[in-house]
Amino acid sequence: MNVSVFGLGYVGCITSGCLIEQGNFVVGVDIDNNKVNMINHGESTVVEKGIGEYIRKGIKNNLIEATTSESDAVKKSDIAIICVGTPGTEQGHLDMKNIYSVVEKIAKILSEKNDFYIIIVRSTVMPGTFSNIVEIIEKISNKKCGDDFNVFIMPEFLREGNAIHDFYNPPYTLVGYDQMEGIHIVEELFSFLSAPLIRVDVKIVELIKLISNSYHALKVSFANEIGRVCKKMDIDSQLLMELFKDDKLLNISSKYFNPGFSFGGSCLPKDLNAFNSIAKDNSVKVPILSATQNSNDVHNKHVFDLIKQFEKKNIGIYGLSFKAGTDDIRNSPSLKLCSSLVEKGYNIKIFDRNINFSKMVGKNKEILLRDLKNIESIFTSDFNEFLFGIEVLVFTQFDKEIEKLADRIYDEIKIIDLVGIEILKRKENYEGVCW
Repeated sequence: MNVSVFGLGYVGCITSGCLIEQGNFVVGVDIDNNKVNMINHGESTVVEKGIGEYIRKGIKNNLIEATTSESDAVKKSDIAIICVGTPGTEQGHLDMKNIYSVVEKIAKILSEKNDFYIIIVRSTVMPGTFSNIVEIIEKISNKKCGDDFNVFIMPEFLREGNAIHDFYNPPYTLVGYDQMEGIHIVEELFSFLSAPLIRVDVKIVELIKLISNSYHALKVSFANEIGRVCKKMDIDSQLLMELFKDDKLLNISSKYFNPGFSFGGSCLPKDLNAFNSIAKDNSVKVPILSATQNSNDVHNKHVFDLIKQFEKKNIGIYGLSFKAGTDDIRNSPSLKLCSSLVEKGYNIKIFDRNINFSKMVGKNKEILLRDLKNIESIFTSDFNEFLFGIEVLVFTQFDKEIEKLADRIYDEIKIIDLVGIEILKRKENYEGVCW
């Protein structure tokens, strides 16, 4: 295929080299004459093992050329891949002017081009970029997205030092778009990748790279906080974290990553506070771990505010224990929510199939009677009785019986789903998860 790559920096150079290695013809475009000359002389613009050889072979086989002319590049290609930089602004946003500048230039050229054209954006972008690009091209070129051109957002996940391997072996190949036209061409262009193309909502595709890198930054900072505490305590932090990483069931896994309600229970709050106390005893600052409980408290307030916005007084809480499948209410965020609602004058009813108040003993019963003094009048084990009279239904946990109960929920009851229950999404009164 004939492809133009806009931006010959890190992502653009790697993209160009890997595409020509698959037999595609690439026109590299950059405003920097030095980068253009390097490519045309068979040199890589970045230091990355293997990419220089790809570029040299590409020049030798007439599969790549570079230019400062956007017009030449678009006229010689059927697909444009945008890889220009999106640096941070003083306010913390990504500066999108490079992308929009390229898009405007492509749009002007498209006004004179008759063939269907595909624009793929691999640069990291801000939410709303896709819509802005489509609007710019349609306005300038007087052409219509889906009929004359199409835009695809395809984030890259390259690590410097491992870029060629990562290009060929991405965790997934995500593509966001609104119109189907041209998707088969995109699939063919990237068919050599180990991960097949997955269509994802444009808004998700625009955000996922930012989320991924934010999490990687969090991991580095978390490990360094642990390392600082270990250093003060004369503990081998490298060995400690190797053992930590060996737990692929919980520590390095997909567990605890679903957005939902706050954390609670007997272990997480207690052990988090204990580690923070150890750090404080050793005069070590751990700002991430110190802020974790506050983040949890903010989320509790967020859920309360979700209920408050409906301006209804009769609230049903589905799930009282801190975790589905247990009757443990120690540090239960649901119990804290119920207590706050009662304190603010709300009328609440509670349903939890795993809690039998008449059989509760020990600490659980003591906590329940302390935090909800009228528990016997507001707790029910009958779902129909639970539904009667409530105006807002809050699902704080998931259990396998929900599918059987979903059709019995009255249409006039507003639903706040904190756990993402698929079957409830068909109901008109569904309000979605809490964010």
